[in-house]
Amino acid sequence: MDRSREQDDPEVPALARLFESVVESGWDVSPRPLSVSQLRAVVVLDHHDGINLRQLAEQLGSTPPLVSRLCDRLEAVGFLDRLPSARSRRELTLRLSDRGRAYLRDLRARRREGVESLLAKMSPAGRAALEAGLREYQALAEADLHR
Repeated sequence: MDRSREQDDPEVPALARLFESVVESGWDVSPRPLSVSQLRAVVVLDHHDGINLRQLAEQLGSTPPLVSRLCDRLEAVGFLDRLPSARSRRELTLRLSDRGRAYLRDLRARRREGVESLLAKMSPAGRAALEAGLREYQALAEADLHR
């Protein structure tokens, strides 16, 4: 399907809303004791271990002062370690603590259990169609990312 036809397809906005709804329902597992913004930071730190404050702020689309306060709170609950940087004495390296990694593993496991429970209730044809659609979506998203 060419790009202009895709944009004119009346099913696309409805499917986008459905997809968004499904993704948001995956948030049913509470991220306590973290806020959503703190959870986003923890996920970024899990993927980019050892980044600095400026890099974390860029990843989160925020400012260093706001992210610094967010890091203060993560450090207070024991989820973040601030370590001296090997590159500069003026810079700190941010790392998830063992407690932060354990928290994220547990949260992901609880969310995965919920998803698996619903997938098990789907028909084999429904699961196959969902898998095919998600694989295509992922391939397109990765291609767009590397443009």
